[in-house]
Amino acid sequence: MKPYLLLLFIACQSCVAVAQDNWNKTPYQTKSLANDAIKDVYVKTSGGSISVSGAAGEAPRIEVYVHGSNNQELSKEEIAKRIAEDYELDVSVSNHEVHAMAKRKHEDGFNLNWRRQLSISFKIFVPKQVNTHLGTSGGSIHLDNLSGDENFSTSGGSLHVDALTGVIKGETSGGSIEVANTGNEINLQTSGGSIRATNCHGKIKLETSGGSLHLQDLKGSINANTSGGSISGNNIEGELITGTSGGSVNLTRLACSLNASTSGGSMNVELNQVGKYVKLDVSGGHVDLKLPGKVGMNLNFSADRINANTVSNFSGEWEKTHVKGSINGGGVPVNVEASGNLNVSFN
Repeated sequence: MKPYLLLLFIACQSCVAVAQDNWNKTPYQTKSLANDAIKDVYVKTSGGSISVSGAAGEAPRIEVYVHGSNNQELSKEEIAKRIAEDYELDVSVSNHEVHAMAKRKHEDGFNLNWRRQLSISFKIFVPKQVNTHLGTSGGSIHLDNLSGDENFSTSGGSLHVDALTGVIKGETSGGSIEVANTGNEINLQTSGGSIRATNCHGKIKLETSGGSLHLQDLKGSINANTSGGSISGNNIEGELITGTSGGSVNLTRLACSLNASTSGGSMNVELNQVGKYVKLDVSGGHVDLKLPGKVGMNLNFSADRINANTVSNFSGEWEKTHVKGSINGGGVPVNVEASGNLNVSFN
């Protein structure tokens, strides 16, 4: 039984590798959507990637791409034969909806020789204002230039999101996430990769269990957390709540309310402007903190040792291991708790 399971595992990995389709190949099948006012797109495939684009200048259509295991190129005749024997493939349009589905006739996989397995991917061009409902267990998902509610998931690939507007919800169990130029409401999760978010706005929730976070040019209410990597952020406005249990935190050019924590590394924070509050919690390293020098703040610091440059207009208690008092008459609460040194400067 063990050798068979090993072969099955290799087969599954082959499917995942194939799922990263080369879209520049000739599609196996193309269906025009030119005469249909599409409002919703439903796609499900068990072994391929999915791409949905609302970019201007493209004729509305569905392209179907098919490859053999290990990216093997097959003739149309061989593809048609394997699909007829081992797969269900359906591409249809009705009631302003696109439906594209590909699945094995025997989903348990035990009745299909892995050498005969296919990667069936869909690339869809639609009008900008559509809703999507996408799922694949073996490939990546790419979405761009859409305005609507987008719901998508994959068990074996990455997520690529660009220029979306609306409610965006996506998850992957085995890949990284890249999101850019997107707004309104974003909820993206992965348990096996890093997340990179660039030039996004609105209500943003990002979560990974196995990678780092890279946050750049974000504005809004941002909640970003990782259990297994570092966090870097630059040019963030609004509110940022972020944390990691396994890495360092580096945040620069902030103009926001801030709640940041790490259990496994040091923290560097540079605030050009403070929002309603600042809260830092570091249990595994030191803290370097830069604060604006002319803002009223209430300081509450606790660390192994507190080092500071020249402090003006401070009243209260300033000791080597703790500080409690106000600067510039008081105002925004700034709370820092660190197990190592706290190096604070006022600019």
